[in-house]
Amino acid sequence: MPRQRRLMNQINVVPYIDVMLVLLVIFMVTAPMIQTTSVDVPSVGGAPSPTKAEAMIVAMRPGNRLEFRPTANTPEQSMSRKALLAEVGKVIKADPERPVVISADKNLRYEEVMDMLNDLRQAGAKRISLYAKAGSGQ
Repeated sequence: MPRQRRLMNQINVVPYIDVMLVLLVIFMVTAPMIQTTSVDVPSVGGAPSPTKAEAMIVAMRPGNRLEFRPTANTPEQSMSRKALLAEVGKVIKADPERPVVISADKNLRYEEVMDMLNDLRQAGAKRISLYAKAGSGQ
């Protein structure tokens, strides 16, 4: 009578443990050999430091009110859209890299702010930023 073979219902995990230990040893040996590289940037001692251009501020208020401040030290001047863009254009002709900051009321429609952004670009402004107040975002 032939003997029946019993099926083995266990998994032999010893080969898997051996492979994992070999990989662990390889990583432990190669980890100290990995070096990070650094880039040495040349330094210039006599170069003038860049001057910070003072930004013009365009304030957009509810009710289509626009206010303009050519510098931080000047008071805001209420202007029509056409006069404001003409004033920005004059300043930009004198200093093409002068930044413009749009400070818009949060209750204004997004489209109104984008229209002002487009009008300022057409007036010649290259550097335009949007003012945002730091806070909880509510």
